[in-house]
Order: sequence, then C-alpha cells, then structure tokens
Amino acid sequence: MPASPALSVVVPLYNEEGNVAELQRQIEAALSHLDYEIVLVDDGSTDNTLANIPGGARVRVLQLEKNSGQSAAMHAGIHNARGDVIATLDGDLQNDPADIPAMLTMLNQGWDLVCGYRQRRKDTAFKRLQSRVANAVRARFVGDGVRDTGCTLKVMRRDCREALLLFNGMHRFIPALIRNMGWRVTEMPVNHRPRVSGVSKYGFGNRAWRATMDMFGVRWLNSRRTRYRIKES
Repeated sequence: MPASPALSVVVPLYNEEGNVAELQRQIEAALSHLDYEIVLVDDGSTDNTLANIPGGARVRVLQLEKNSGQSAAMHAGIHNARGDVIATLDGDLQNDPADIPAMLTMLNQGWDLVCGYRQRRKDTAFKRLQSRVANAVRARFVGDGVRDTGCTLKVMRRDCREALLLFNGMHRFIPALIRNMGWRVTEMPVNHRPRVSGVSKYGFGNRAWRATMDMFGVRWLNSRRTRYRIKES
C-alpha cells in the first residue's frame, strides 16, 4: 500500500464483533479497482471486535485508550487518514460500501463533500419519525443543506477536515461545519440495510436533548468562524 493512497475509508467501531469481518470484505469487494486504505477505529470495544478484524496490507487499526464516543472515533480516523479523499461509514453494516464509487463520481463533478441520505431506511417507525423531526429542525436551525445528517456514509476531500473541530456530537454536524467554511456540499440517495448483528448504541434519551443543545453551540460557532488564505507572491 502506498504511503498516500487515493482514498481512505474510515470506520468507527464499538462492540461490532459480529460485523467487522464482513464489513471489511464488502469494502474490499466494492473498492477492488481503487487505490485505498481502510482505517478502523476501535472506540474501546469490550467484546472481540479487535480479534475479529481480518487485517491485511490495506488495513490500519487505531485503538482509542477508552470509549470516547462516535465523534472522537470519527475525528481520530479522519485526521489520521492518508488519502486525498476520505469516506466514512458505520461499522454495523447498515451503510453499504457499494455506494462509495458513485459518491466518488459525484465528488469529481466539483463537490467537496457528498453526504448519503437513507431513502428507504430499515429502522423502526419510531426511529424514522424521530430522525425526520430532528433532521428538519437541525436543517432549519443550522442551514446545512442536507436532509439526513445522521447517515454516516459520506465522502469528502481531505482538506475539508480542517473544518471539523472536535466536540461530543460533532459527527451530527459535519455538513454544517464544512459548509460554513465555504466548501461545496451536496447529497445523494444511498442504500440502507437492517442491522443483523449487535445492538444500536443510541436511543431517544441520549440523542434528543444533547442534539438540541449542540445545535445552539454549532449555530454560534458558525457565526463566529472565519477562514484565511495566504496570498501567493
């Protein structure tokens, strides 16, 4: 594997022992024609996630010292990625790696961040309703221009990561943070699959209140942020 692959696929993992081997296989099958690396970030798993990673020349594993949350794992993977382009997806097999090539094609049409949105979600009716309401409120409040920020499947140019300041909940506001810094953001429909192994790490109680408070913080942050470029002589 070259020191600077064209694409880095970042996957945060927390207790996904039943999914990680199949996920790696699917990524490798979807990207077999590309120059890529897989960056698996273990967020302090307490099961056999690490032991079940098949490994290989294209696979890098980052281990967080303790469970620090999805935002921290995502941030660590993105900022340790070596590719010119970075893709992110969940470790639970609900995102489909086969969507990544089409997202890369869209990125090459002049966009800086391509966000997936789950057109036909394979979740409970309550979870779909909860996300629909949350996404509508968030999009109106922070103006990120996407309909499904909860979909982890995204593809971005590496330079976009400069916009990602780490805080607990950052992963829900990646489009807002990147768009606010002047990058071009778009979205496309992607496949979504039911979880077949493991359990969801999130519920209504640990999302709604925190996400609401985060919206106020991100809106304030985006109103104060600035960007500069050095003039070439």
